[in-house]
Amino acid sequence: MKEINQKRLAYFYEAVALGTIRAAADKLDVAPSAVSRQIAQLEEELACILIERHRKGVRTTEAGKLLLHYYRESISNEEVCLSELQALRGLKSGHIALAIGEGFIGDIMSIALPQFQALYPDITLSLHIAGSNELIRRVQEDEAHIGVLFHPPHNQKLRSHEISSHPLCAIVPPSHPLVHLNRPIELEEILPYPIALQEAEFGVRQLIAVAEFKHRVRLSPSITVNSFSLLKEYVRSNMGITILPEFVVRRELEDGHVISLPIIDPILCSGEVHLVTRLGRQLTEAPLALLKHLQAWIRDFHL
Repeated sequence: MKEINQKRLAYFYEAVALGTIRAAADKLDVAPSAVSRQIAQLEEELACILIERHRKGVRTTEAGKLLLHYYRESISNEEVCLSELQALRGLKSGHIALAIGEGFIGDIMSIALPQFQALYPDITLSLHIAGSNELIRRVQEDEAHIGVLFHPPHNQKLRSHEISSHPLCAIVPPSHPLVHLNRPIELEEILPYPIALQEAEFGVRQLIAVAEFKHRVRLSPSITVNSFSLLKEYVRSNMGITILPEFVVRRELEDGHVISLPIIDPILCSGEVHLVTRLGRQLTEAPLALLKHLQAWIRDFHL
């Protein structure tokens, strides 16, 4: 068997990562036929089929998955080697890809990252905001060194370096009838009121779904969104209520624009913030420094 051609491997990776031959060609600034030809030659050289074409694009075969894993590991190992060479020269430069849930923007941008960049001014970062499912994918596929997300499902490919408990609460306008109960509320007591919730890809909504199943109830949101900001505006505009961890509405609580009500439910009280990396990934000097910094931040991450 011939050695793996790195150029053809890169073309294969982009086609799989982006989902279509045309998208890979656009990114690589070549004709789609050139991408197809490079992948076909790679398949011929390795004597195996690497991708399957379907109506919406391409997907990997089992052989393709094995090659994809090899490519990601080789890129990661190269990154580690370059970082160690930099460390030997006493450099503190580097680049970090960080993936976070939207609910963390306020605290990360106002506290965690300013402190980190004051310590390491020459380190650059790219920050990606998304729902839990997309964040998990980015960390698993090495598109992000580190992920910060709310209550991810158990995943054998992720390692949680730090976990912090953050229950879900009912977030309501100050004048809402539930406030006048002057006590923690039951999930069933939310049912009569208009409510806005996130889409199913978000960790908060997934935890709510487990509680709904346990209680045999169904919350029927009047609005379903993919943004914490929209949920906060929904409550502030007195349109209805939502369910969130308190840290997401920290500023609104301090300003008196919303009220947080504890919900009596062990599932909703089990919400957690996780700091994750891909299991087995060896972080280079810069991402490792940020990981340690975020671990200390999460230990102090409370309302």
